[in-house]
Amino acid sequence: MAFDQVKMMNNLRKAQNELKKEIIEVEAGDGAVVVQITGELKIKKVTIDPEQVDLEDISELEHWIEIAVRDGLAKAQEVAAEKMKPLMGSLGNLGF
Repeated sequence: MAFDQVKMMNNLRKAQNELKKEIIEVEAGDGAVVVQITGELKIKKVTIDPEQVDLEDISELEHWIEIAVRDGLAKAQEVAAEKMKPLMGSLGNLGF
């Protein structure tokens, strides 16, 4: 591998490691549900505020969870794309 290729692979690994540490937090239902998602698109934590949840209407809670996960994944994808964007143009030079 040429020096440029090694440098690019190291930059790629560094960006991937940074994404592991990136935490995106999204809430739904005015804070009733809070979801944390990593830059690797993995759910890290789901928090439910029991004072804001009506146990007689579980479908509402399910809806808030769905919204928080969907929005969190979308934001995490945006963060990952932004972080990887500068590296993508150079990947073609590596034969990928």
